[in-house]
Amino acid sequence: MSESGRDADAVEALDDREGWRAEGFAARVHYRGEGDRYAVEYYAPSDCVLYWKVKGDGETAVPVGRGTVPDPLRERVRVDLDAAGVDPAVEGRSL
Repeated sequence: MSESGRDADAVEALDDREGWRAEGFAARVHYRGEGDRYAVEYYAPSDCVLYWKVKGDGETAVPVGRGTVPDPLRERVRVDLDAAGVDPAVEGRSL
C-alpha cells in the first residue's frame, strides 16, 4: 500500500472513533476537561499531533505545548491513536 493510502487509512480509522472528524489528511477532535476546552489534531503525512486551547468564545484557539495539556486528555489521545493503528508514541513527538 502506498504511503498516502496508509495516511488515509489512519485518518479514516480516527474518524470512526468517538468525537473525531476526518478533514482530508488530518483528523480533529474537541475535548473539555478540567474547565478548559481543547482541539486536538492528528496530521497523517507528518505523523504528528497538535494541541490547541480553545478560548471561551469558542472561535479562537491557540497552540499549546503538551506539558500544559491535562494527562487524562493526552492518554485518551494515545488510546485513540493506538485503536486507529497509529503508533501512540507520535503523541509525544516534539515538533
